[in-house]
Amino acid sequence: MHAVIIIVYDLEMTVRRKKGQIAEIIEIGAAKVGDADGQPQIVDTFQSFVKPTVVPQLSADTTEFTGISQEDVDAAAPLSQVVRGFIEWMGQEEYFLCAWGPDDQRQLAHECRQHNISTDWIVNHNNLQKMLSKVYKLEKHQQMGLKPALEMLEIPFSGSHHRAMDDAINTARILVKLYDRFQFRRNKPGDETKVESEVVYKTEHYENLPFAGLANLFTDSAQ
Repeated sequence: MHAVIIIVYDLEMTVRRKKGQIAEIIEIGAAKVGDADGQPQIVDTFQSFVKPTVVPQLSADTTEFTGISQEDVDAAAPLSQVVRGFIEWMGQEEYFLCAWGPDDQRQLAHECRQHNISTDWIVNHNNLQKMLSKVYKLEKHQQMGLKPALEMLEIPFSGSHHRAMDDAINTARILVKLYDRFQFRRNKPGDETKVESEVVYKTEHYENLPFAGLANLFTDSAQ
């Protein structure tokens, strides 16, 4: 395994039930996958609640869905401070950021821009859900949820659903199991043309552009 760190992260956000409600990040969890005796393994974890600032009061739906309490977020730091700690935890080595599906990446970049937090660190981003779909040749637009993916791979779920660190750890277990079948691509914020024009995932059977949607990411903050 190359001496490259892979950061598998997950976000929990406030629940939106009605049109016009705003989703805010209230927890960031991550698992760091590194080289352990020549094999990829989870070597460290990160977890932090985030204080919501647009709508500071959590709804009953949010607490019921995530298990995160008002006390948890009241005692937390704002997003800018949590992101600073997250970046420090990731370290100085080159890293790849990975999430399950595209939503967390969009939300993270949107809120960073909303709060004037640099997005320069959101680099080398890979969508593990889409990569798994390609490995198993699932039909186009047939994206598998985390729980079914774990069941398919016979990986027992540990922890609680809809908690960021638990979901990140379980996602990282999928990455570790399929590491030799995944290809991780370098990219950077604002590099839309390059990302769209290059083949970023290729096997002898097919090629595709799992990051073609990246170009839309950095216009979301204007919406």
